[in-house]
Amino acid sequence: MMNPVDPGFALETSDERTILRLTGDWTVATLHLVEKGLAATRLPPGAALDVSGLGRIDTAGAFLIDRLLRAGSNWPPQLIGAHASASSLLEQVHAVSDPVIPAPQRPPGLIDLLERIGRGTVDLLSELVATLAFLGETMATILRLGVRPWKLRWTSIVSVMEEAGLNAMPIVAFLSFFVGMVVAYIGATTLRDFDLEIYTVELIGYSMLREFGVVLTGIVLAGRTNSSFTAQIGTMKMRQEIDAMQTLGLKPMEVIVAPRVLAMLVMTPILAFIATLAGIAGGVVVGWTSLDINPGLFIERLRTSVPIDQFWVGMAKAPVFGLVVALIACRQGLLTGGSVQSLGHRTTTSVVQAIFAIIVLDALFAIFYMELGI
Repeated sequence: MMNPVDPGFALETSDERTILRLTGDWTVATLHLVEKGLAATRLPPGAALDVSGLGRIDTAGAFLIDRLLRAGSNWPPQLIGAHASASSLLEQVHAVSDPVIPAPQRPPGLIDLLERIGRGTVDLLSELVATLAFLGETMATILRLGVRPWKLRWTSIVSVMEEAGLNAMPIVAFLSFFVGMVVAYIGATTLRDFDLEIYTVELIGYSMLREFGVVLTGIVLAGRTNSSFTAQIGTMKMRQEIDAMQTLGLKPMEVIVAPRVLAMLVMTPILAFIATLAGIAGGVVVGWTSLDINPGLFIERLRTSVPIDQFWVGMAKAPVFGLVVALIACRQGLLTGGSVQSLGHRTTTSVVQAIFAIIVLDALFAIFYMELGI
């Protein structure tokens, strides 16, 4: 086995041109001798590369030389002398290496702000269009399965209902109970100044039946179930399990997306109902302990003062919130790439989009109900 010859280089500058002369073996075993010095070297444009004294070279050495040539905008290189593999190795490394792109110079001030706003608006519209397209594909898949119900995967649907619905019930009820207590305390404290503490019952009824019960359910599902769906589907995508399904003739929309969407359409209203009852229970506790309103009087006043249509106003939102949470989670999971960073990014994006969509949809529902006079 031949002993390696220490690599070296010399930069010669004359009035005509600059020449970088390479000597010795430029291999992975010897590059540490010249790496620091080469990194501090800058080639002017038009510099030539003398390889007549170059010994052995591998892809590691070619990479260092290619990086130096790129930094000085000296590609393709002007080679002086003959070498058996230097030219071909440099071309191969150059083809697969990422180009050195200088950092873009951002325009200052107002132009930069307008550019950011414009890019954000375009990204938002593109994401909205893509989500609506995914919604259409999902609805078409569900309708197709509805015509042929024997193709529905009932085991998957029941499993998702248990995981995303039944297992989420304690945290939804727990959170809504304490939110109901908070609303009752705030109402009692505010209404006490007007000697109207009894109207805390109406405040609890309207707020929990109409808004807080279903909105809290949607936000909990966005943080808990949404991230779970995205992580599950993203992991399947990373492991190429979805590609394997397609190879076997299975459609991911039928196997993965449809069961989750159907399960959420069923379980979200149930969870919203539990959340509403828990919030009212929190108000009952506050009324009993702080306002001397016994539970019987509380429930009777709630029944006579708060119309039942307020309950249906809130429950009508629940299937929509469940559908949105499932759609965003499944879409972001299917968009996951092959890296862990992509999985984390998609999971975060999924949760943020779901919470944002729930708040926006709730505001649109409020405007819609206001126009209807409900």
